[in-house]
Amino acid sequence: MAGLVELREVSRVYDGGAHTVALDAVTLEIERGEFTAVMGPSGSGKSTLLNLVAGLDRPTSGRVIVDGQELTRASETELARYRRSRVGFVFQFFNLLSNLTVLENVLVPAELAGVKPAEAKQRALALLSELEIEGHVKAFPANLSGGQRQRVAIARALVNRPALVLADEPTGALDSHAGDQVMEMLDELNSRGQTILLVTHDPKLATRHGRRVVTLRDGRVVDDTHLAAKRATRPADLIKLRAEEA
Repeated sequence: MAGLVELREVSRVYDGGAHTVALDAVTLEIERGEFTAVMGPSGSGKSTLLNLVAGLDRPTSGRVIVDGQELTRASETELARYRRSRVGFVFQFFNLLSNLTVLENVLVPAELAGVKPAEAKQRALALLSELEIEGHVKAFPANLSGGQRQRVAIARALVNRPALVLADEPTGALDSHAGDQVMEMLDELNSRGQTILLVTHDPKLATRHGRRVVTLRDGRVVDDTHLAAKRATRPADLIKLRAEEA
């Protein structure tokens, strides 16, 4: 059975004044339900890999297939639809819209995907409750702590029930306590079947939370290690984020 994410001999070369090979013939497959951490130093190619899987960039050569859709052959319209419906994003700096409330931020992907307003609001409120931030639905991002903003970002990432969650240095702008809480939430999501692809420069974060750790260096996979299964560190009854059947 094909994996949820497949990269086949993928290379990405940038020619902005200097010939830079960001990825060099990378072949990688991620199964449904995996928590895969991609790590490596700055310039290793991990952000490029994430952008290719997100449909934000195209490879110079090779094939990228996610959830049965070949992104390398998709039109811009198809890629936009893919990003709205199949992928959820959690960013280092949250990327919340400052002029929208917490609830309105979470609803943005659902509105773009054409979900019925009543259904989208019910889903968003349920996620905010499960992430223990329901008391701030009318607040604006500037009035929240970093940890609270990242909870909102996680709710936004999940509102359309994506096949894949992409987390790009999700604890980089947080203190250690808030960062631990966010990672525990991602652990719990994964324990309930959510596929997660985490990009980080932090080996401790990768090995503590990833069930599989892929190491990149100079655009190539230099190590791919499957770790022993871990239990979620956060009690399951505190977060109930498994997507119900639509």
